[in-house]
Amino acid sequence: MNIDYDSLFKSVSTELKPLYLIYGEEQYLVDTVVNKIKKTFGEMLLGINFIMIDESNVEDMISDIEMPAFGYDKKLIIVKNSGLFKKDGRKKAGSPVQEKIATYIKENFDVIEESVILVFVEKEVDKNVVFEAIDKKGLVCNIEELKPAQLLKKLKTVCSLYKVNCDDLTLNYLIETSGTNLQNLMNEIRKLIEHAGENGKITIQDVNDLAIKQIESIIFDLTDNLATKKIDKALEILDNMLYQKEPIQKILVTLYNHFKKVYICVMAVEMKKDIVNTLNLKPNQTFLVTKYKKQASYFKKEDLRKLLEEFSNLDFNYKEGKIDVDVGLRTILCNYCS
Repeated sequence: MNIDYDSLFKSVSTELKPLYLIYGEEQYLVDTVVNKIKKTFGEMLLGINFIMIDESNVEDMISDIEMPAFGYDKKLIIVKNSGLFKKDGRKKAGSPVQEKIATYIKENFDVIEESVILVFVEKEVDKNVVFEAIDKKGLVCNIEELKPAQLLKKLKTVCSLYKVNCDDLTLNYLIETSGTNLQNLMNEIRKLIEHAGENGKITIQDVNDLAIKQIESIIFDLTDNLATKKIDKALEILDNMLYQKEPIQKILVTLYNHFKKVYICVMAVEMKKDIVNTLNLKPNQTFLVTKYKKQASYFKKEDLRKLLEEFSNLDFNYKEGKIDVDVGLRTILCNYCS
């Protein structure tokens, strides 16, 4: 049975069910609910009433379920990154191990219910035979990445707990600059909270001074300066990225992909198409539409096509050993601004 994150967290805080499948891209929340399961379960002795299983020992899972937890009523078994939920598209049936475990869950659920708390934890899953068996007998929760409004709510809650003030504008700016990964955002907000202190206030300047920007956000800044022909500022941003140990090849690829999206955005606006779908943005990335539209207004289509061609040629010539990628990239940026 499917269940949402909030309902799952509330449930495991009071009473544990015998079987769970927890998966999704938001690793911070996945880890949070697994840790809550451990806390609710209570005392754990590894190898006695607590077993960890991964892809290397997944074939031992059934024997681990049936082995008594000596001195304890139940055993907590966490099966993480097991490979059990991979699906071979060429085959309708699962692998022998997948079929064996799926059959065991369906036919021996009374054993599981009586003796263990069995928790499967994955980043992504295919709906194969194991998934279907768990879905019928246990609880399944897909924890997707949070949307900006949900991230904002989480960050505000943390600030409130530490009695630190931070307005919505600043928190949204933090999300835009540091990305939508909740684990990264929690690291950044805790750093900012410590800097502000109890009853203090986090400002946009604090975010600029202390928070780590994601490369995609930095590329937006570089593009803004390129659009307004501020080559000195654009090169300063490039130098800062290199100083922060960003590989020059990664910067080139990110620039190419960014300008490709700006070009697609120009075309989408011209053809009156939906930008979210055209750029294939995730639900938690829709705030980028305004930023892409703004940058699209700075450039002509022919300029964007020329930049994309030059980035592509630089990548080819660099791989052929004909040019230094750093020199080539600076030349492209300077030529555009000249």
